[in-house]
Amino acid sequence: MVAFIVRRLLGSVGLLLVISAVTFGIFFLVPKAAGVTTDDLAARYAGKTPDQATLEAIKDRFGLDDPVAVQYGKFIKAIAVGDTYDTGTQKIDCPAPCLGYSFRTNQSVMDEIVNRLPVTLSITAGAAVLWLAAGISIGVLSALRRGTIFDRAAMAVALAGVSLPVFFTGLLGLAFVVHKWSLLPEVNYVALTTNPVKWFTALLLPWICLAFLYAALYARLTRAGMLETMNEDYIRTARAKGLPEKTVVVKHGLRATLTPIMTVFGLDLGLLLGGAIITERTFSLPGLGQLALDGIFQSDLPVVLGATMAAALFIVLANLVVDILYGVVDPRVRHS
Repeated sequence: MVAFIVRRLLGSVGLLLVISAVTFGIFFLVPKAAGVTTDDLAARYAGKTPDQATLEAIKDRFGLDDPVAVQYGKFIKAIAVGDTYDTGTQKIDCPAPCLGYSFRTNQSVMDEIVNRLPVTLSITAGAAVLWLAAGISIGVLSALRRGTIFDRAAMAVALAGVSLPVFFTGLLGLAFVVHKWSLLPEVNYVALTTNPVKWFTALLLPWICLAFLYAALYARLTRAGMLETMNEDYIRTARAKGLPEKTVVVKHGLRATLTPIMTVFGLDLGLLLGGAIITERTFSLPGLGQLALDGIFQSDLPVVLGATMAAALFIVLANLVVDILYGVVDPRVRHS
């Protein structure tokens, strides 16, 4: 098992290096190939209507005229050992891991990511608990009661959930649940350590709206997997041995169904940890997704690049955890 985990860790590190190279190339190599000059790139750091002297200083400070390979080497070095940024009036230290410095907000990109991360973690964790509990439970019950009114109603709701985006259900929830009926308070993020009750109540509506979308998908996946698994020979053998139906369903049926669900969950969790953009935008929550959008709207290249790398890291880590769980659930994976 240890060798299996080490192999996956090494593979994840290599994948992150590839992603960093591709991402850096998209931000710096592709624009040059499309005809964007280094003056245009420097202007993204300088604000509106910069003079030529300012552009030249920025190009020299960031080495924008250097070959892309040299710039990428400096980027990786900054992540590994940190860097120092010269604003023209002072020098600012950016400790490792350094993802750059935003001259629009005068903050380290890593500091901004760390400040926004608790919001995104709170949204993702709460919604994930809801959609896993609801989706898997409904999927199992629908499979066991195939063709009944419950099954048809549950799948109809699941189809609606998959079809309705968060910005639609979220706005409806804000209009009726919060403002008209006053069933829930205003959505305003409060840190868990500050006030756990307000943290829970303020995020309950975003959790429900986000979980509704994913729970519908997981219910359909679980139902399809259970219908296939419960017809296998080993299920009939387990029943013939006199095992309780609960043991047959949970230990033999559901366990085999969880493998594809774990795969999808790893991807979904990683994507949301990288920034639940639509949810954060709909409810005006200052998470990583909102940070990326702000960087795009303000042409803040270091922020956009840093947020992209953070999202890639979360996706790789989530899939690494899923790979390890595969090895725990199915010993055959460890030896493949």
